Order: sequence, then C-alpha cells, then structure tokens
Amino acid sequence: MGSAGTALPQAFRPAASVNRAVWAWVALGWLGCLLLPWYALQDMNGLRAVARVWSDEPAGNALLHAGWYGRPWLWAGPAALAMAAWAALLPASRRQGAWLLAAGGLGLLVLLGSGFAIGARGWAWEWLNAAWGELPMRQPGMGWGAFVVLSALLVLTAFGFARRGFFKGDLFVAAAVLACGSLLLLFIVFPVLKALSAALFSEDGLWAPALLWERVASERNFGLGCLAGGQRCGVAWNTLFLGLMTATSTTLLGTCMALMAERSSRRYARPLNVLALLPIITPPFVVGLGLILLFGRAGLFNQFLEWAFGIPPTRWFYGWFGVWVAQTFAFTPIAFMIMRGVVQGVAPSLEEAAQTLRASPLRTFTTVTLPLLKPGLANAFLVGFIESMADFGNPIVVGGQFSVLSTEIFFAIVGAQYDQGRAASLAWVLTAFALAVFALQRGLLGRQNYTTVSGKGDAGLAMPLPPLVRRVVQGVALPWMAFTLLVYLFALAGGFVQTWGRDYTLTLQHFRTAFAVEWGAFGIVWAGTAWNSFFTTVQLAAWAAPLTAAVGLTIAWLLARTEFRGQGGFEFSALLAFAIPGTVLGVSYILAFNVPPFELTGTALIIVLCFMFRNLPVGVRAGTAAFKQLDRSLDEASLMLRAGSVQTLRHVVLPLLKPAVVAALVYSFVRAITTVSAVIFLVTAEYELATTYIIGRVGNGDYGVALAYCTVLIALMSLAIALIQWVVGERRLGRRGG
Repeated sequence: MGSAGTALPQAFRPAASVNRAVWAWVALGWLGCLLLPWYALQDMNGLRAVARVWSDEPAGNALLHAGWYGRPWLWAGPAALAMAAWAALLPASRRQGAWLLAAGGLGLLVLLGSGFAIGARGWAWEWLNAAWGELPMRQPGMGWGAFVVLSALLVLTAFGFARRGFFKGDLFVAAAVLACGSLLLLFIVFPVLKALSAALFSEDGLWAPALLWERVASERNFGLGCLAGGQRCGVAWNTLFLGLMTATSTTLLGTCMALMAERSSRRYARPLNVLALLPIITPPFVVGLGLILLFGRAGLFNQFLEWAFGIPPTRWFYGWFGVWVAQTFAFTPIAFMIMRGVVQGVAPSLEEAAQTLRASPLRTFTTVTLPLLKPGLANAFLVGFIESMADFGNPIVVGGQFSVLSTEIFFAIVGAQYDQGRAASLAWVLTAFALAVFALQRGLLGRQNYTTVSGKGDAGLAMPLPPLVRRVVQGVALPWMAFTLLVYLFALAGGFVQTWGRDYTLTLQHFRTAFAVEWGAFGIVWAGTAWNSFFTTVQLAAWAAPLTAAVGLTIAWLLARTEFRGQGGFEFSALLAFAIPGTVLGVSYILAFNVPPFELTGTALIIVLCFMFRNLPVGVRAGTAAFKQLDRSLDEASLMLRAGSVQTLRHVVLPLLKPAVVAALVYSFVRAITTVSAVIFLVTAEYELATTYIIGRVGNGDYGVALAYCTVLIALMSLAIALIQWVVGERRLGRRGG
C-alpha cells in the first residue's frame, strides 16, 4: 500500500467520471436498505419476499426494522449511505476520501459489531448482559439487504483509501484488495480461528492456553519411537514425511507429463490430457478401491505372487507406501495442470539464443529451460505438499495402522473420544507445517524474475526435448499413464457386473437403479434414486467453479501486480484452506455460521462457499505462476494508453492467462463434485450431494450402484472439462508450431 501523498496522482480521471462509481455504489446501498429484506428468512429465499419488505416484520427492510420494530442500531446503514452521498457531491480529493472513509468505516463497524453482539437470544456474551441488562429485542442472521449494504459500504471504504492516495489512487485495485481480503477473513480465517481456538480451552470451557503446548508436544504427535526400534513415530512426523514424498513425486510426474505434452510428439498430448485428469475427476474412494483390487490382500498382484512364487498374501500395501501411491495418483493432475501452463510460457527465443551461442540442446535445457520453470515447480511442490497434509480419503482407505494428522483430527471430532481440544491442537500443527513450506518457497524464489512472455512478438519454435531428457520423461510418464489406465479399468468394471467377486455377469441394472427415466402422465419422471443428488451436485458445482476461478485469479493478480501492506498475510490466508483438513473446515463452518450474524447452516450457500474457498488455492497458485511469466510492461503499456485496470485485465492480461483460467475452472468444478470430507457435515436431506449418496451406497454394500454412479460422474466431468477448454480457448503467443 502506498503512502498517502499531499495530492492525488495526475492519472486520475475527471471528477465526474470518477464519482460515477461512487454514486453507483451509494445507489446500490440504498437499494439494499429500501427494497430487500434485511434479515435471512428460514423457509424461503429472501429475494422472493421483496413485495413484503414494507409490511411484514420477518421480510422487513432496514428502515422498517430500525424505525418500527425497535432495532435502532440499523440506522447506521442509512446514515452511512447519506454521508457517502454527501461525499459523492465533492470533487475527487483527499477531503472526499476522508468523508468516504468515515462513512464506510463507521457504518461497517456499527452494523457488524451489532450483528455479532446481538443474536437470536439477545446479547451474545454474558458480560454484555451483565453490563447493559436483558435486551428486549433480538435479531436473526443477516439476509440479502444486509449483504448488499455491507458490500456497498466496504467498496466505499476502499474508494476512500484510494482518494487518500493509497493503492496509487486506483479505485478498482483498492476495492479488489478490500473485497478479497474481507472474503478471506470471513470465510477462511474466521472459521479456522473458531475451530483452532478450542485448543486454548479445557474440556470444561475454561481458558487454559498452557494446554496448547501440552497437547501439541505430546509423544503421540512428535514421538520418534520408530527410530529406536519402536513400532511407530508420531503422527506429525508421519504427515511431514508423507507430504514431502508426495510433493516430490507429484511435481516430478506432473513436470514430465507437461514436458511430454508440450515438447515431445504431439500424439501424446490428447491421451495425456485424458489420463492425467482421470484421478482428479473421480471420488477418492474409487481410486482406493481400484488400488485395493490390484494390491490388497485379495488383490490380483498378491494372488499372482502366491500362484507364481508361493508367497502368501499379506497386507504389505496398507501403510505409508499405499497412502503415498494413492496420493501421488490423486494429486499428480494438479501439478500437471500447473506445469503445463508454465511450460507453454517459456519463450522459444531464449532457447534459440542459447543454441545460437553453440550451447548443446541438453545444456540449453538445463541452463535456460529448467531454471525458467522454477516458479511452476515451486508452486506445484507447495500445492502437492499441502494437499497431502490435508488429504483424508486416501489415508482412511489404505492407511492401515499408519496414522496422519487428518485422520487423527477426524477421529478426535467424530470418534468415541470427542476431544475437540486435541483436534484443534493437531490443526495448529498442520498450519505450522504449511506456513513453514510457504516461507521456504518464498525464500528460495526470492525476488528473482522469470518473465518469459513480454510485449515483443516471439515467433520462435519451441525447442524439442534433448534425446536423453526425452527418454527420461517418456520412461517416467508412459508407465504412469499405463498404471492409471489399469487402475481405472479395475475400479469401474464393478459397475457393469452383477456382484464383484462372486458373479461377473455383465449387466446395466446398477445404472437403471440410479438413473432410470420413465414417462408418466405429466411428462418425464426421473425415477432413478440418484437423480436428486445428481442435479443438486451439478447445480452447486456450476455456481462454485466460476466464482472460485474469478476470486482466485483476482487474488493472484493482486499478489503479482500490486504492493500493499500485509501482502504476505494476504497470500497465506488464501492458502490456509488447504492446510486445514476438509473435516475440520466443515466443522468450523458449522461453528462459525450456525448463529447470527451469518446463519448459513442448512442452506445451499454454505456448501457453495465451502466448495469455493476449499479449492481457492489452486486458482491462486496457477495464476501466480502464470503472472510471474508475464512482463509488467504489458500492463504498463495499457495503462499509459489511458486504459483502466479493468480494461487492462480484460483485454491484455486475461487472454494470456487462459491455461491458469482452465486449471482453476476445471479443478474447482470437478473437486466440487468429488469432494467428501469438507461437506460431509454440511449436507442436508434437501441438498444431498453425489459423494454422500455414493458413501451411503458403499455403506450398505451396494458397490455396483456406487461404481455405476462414479462412471456417470466421470463421463459428466469429462464433457465439462472439454466444454471449459472450448469456451476459454487456447492462449495465442504468436509462436510457430513444431
């Protein structure tokens, strides 16, 4: 954030043009005050009650509640908007900025403060009740009116900062920083802190911060018994070891696949795109089932060893090795999507310059190409490490006696022990590990520049892989592709046979049970038992994917192209959702959003928000890696030609970020459909999801229907990925094809 100067930058537009944005947000705030229900309605969407905002208390607007129903604290909203309207009459200046800051800041402070302090039972804290007495008036959670007004006041506050000279006077940058920062605080930091704070309290709810160290430093967490002949080490060391192994293997495989797709024969590109994405579009327990059918105690591999060599079947696959294989299988596609965009962005002219200076292809690759991939390698490693730490499905399926932090947290919350303090202390350890790797990544990359896409034309021909590198890449990637195909053939075959293990008769009965369609007296009847969860899942994922991509890439742009105070904390907040296991995130959402001012539990919105912020870090990291390759002169040239920040983003930056856009959209959509742990506590009978339906079928032993449903989901997500890639298109860099 720049320091406030004595005068506004000369790049400001004329006052009438600039104040148009201020007037627009003031008008939107008044719309929320006058025409929308202030509080959330339990039985219906608040937008359907617009006709009753002046006549009905549950659906009333801010003015009706403030003046008629005895909630005077709501006058802060209209008063703040009136002050902002006065500020909009002033010319663009530091004085106008002071008025906007006062209006927006005070309005937000009073409305949010009263929202947290006054709930459905009166005062939210006992000390307020003791100080002020019993409160006769209560208030439920905030609704659409409150959301619109608070959003308008937040943006007006950001405009005030810009008018005072911060953010280089750019209104859009100021609004983007405050809006994204508020979203991260509200939907990541706030619920996570709500869950983590339990580690500072005793089982009786008493404040006992010393318990945190006692719980974290226990032998069960950091014991080293396995090094001294014991059976096992602490779960923290298990998690750290597994995370480093998984991050290394996924980064290596993802890089090999990306090089093979972009720099090797083009005939590998399409099969790689399909096979590399298969693990990411499949519910995790399907991958685990395929691996168990191959390597489990009764799997084909053990049966072969017994038949060929007389080796009796054992449970050798269950443990750290099995979890590592499963996680590598599951998270390699993320590294592939990140690295493919980075490999595409390497400028051929740099490689041609090295070869012109008589460098061999191998030396050019090791001294020019590979160093330019460092941002992507670091980002892929970081995402792989955090994904491994937060993974729950794979350790619970094939972990055996090998415990990690995510499973320990799960059993601490839902197991017979129900030790919320231990679960919170383990979450503290996960967060510390994520912070350490995040700091290490930033330390290694430092302030180095890896620009490969500049404003100059580059029609160079991308250098083919040197023979040695090509053989290594193909030797790593091709067996992995074959392994991927083999696992899926075994896993999905169960949906087409009568009963796996007993009756292998081919049948489509499982598909008819789940997705039967009939024609009734009133038209089509969706008779299958899976249709409700199918439609709900697709609808919620379709809402979450574009929101996740938009917010993630906006945050990446702010981190790569702007400078402001607290930028490191801003970036870590965006990555924090990956450092927390999905089960803890789901529980923290229930704790944070089950009471006013944000009552979201039981709604579709809380599931969409959980999808969105759980998957946000991939969009941020993919965007950050892509931005590090784009020369700042592209943005600067657009701004010098009098284009605003929005125009520059739309016409200059966004077309060059298409690989990152595809990665964010694809990942957020398919993870919203296949996620389990993060939403297992949030679903209701009205909003049943595909994964919860499948888990129910697996729990009943109906594996055929579960695997048939998974087959349909894979086909659906394959079509969705193709559609996303077709709509977004390919990035055009003006380079010759091989």
